Amino acid sequence: MDIISQLQEQVNTIAAIAFNTFGTLQRDAPPVRLSPSYPEPPAPAAATATNAAAAAANPTTEESPSNNISETPKVLSAELVKAAKQFDALVAALPFSEGGEEAQVKKIAELQAENDLVGQELQKQLEAAEKELKQVQELFNEAADNCLNLKKPD
Repeated sequence: MDIISQLQEQVNTIAAIAFNTFGTLQRDAPPVRLSPSYPEPPAPAAATATNAAAAAANPTTEESPSNNISETPKVLSAELVKAAKQFDALVAALPFSEGGEEAQVKKIAELQAENDLVGQELQKQLEAAEKELKQVQELFNEAADNCLNLKKPD
């Protein structure tokens, strides 16, 4: 895989990690009261029953590290920093541009001229192939007509 594809893949990885980080933090964040004068909303009966059933099914009071809200941001941010460092390493591996902007513009112009020449050659080959195809189709039609026009001997 070339360096540009690796960079694109790493950007996608960083975006996925960020997306998952924000989603996880939003999902796991404890509720916060908007203001002291704002009343607490009543707890839905279904949620209370679900929480009670889950607590009864899992009697341990110790949280696993993956469910610990204070550890989650640290783990997710470490993943994000690791992905960013990998991206920086890929950027550092990019070839250095010699000659500055003027040399790059000159190289782009040369490559564009070469591309135009190759495009013209391909266009000529396409036209020749279309002409040959037309001739083959005419010969095929003529041969088919001749076969159809043959009469059976008496």
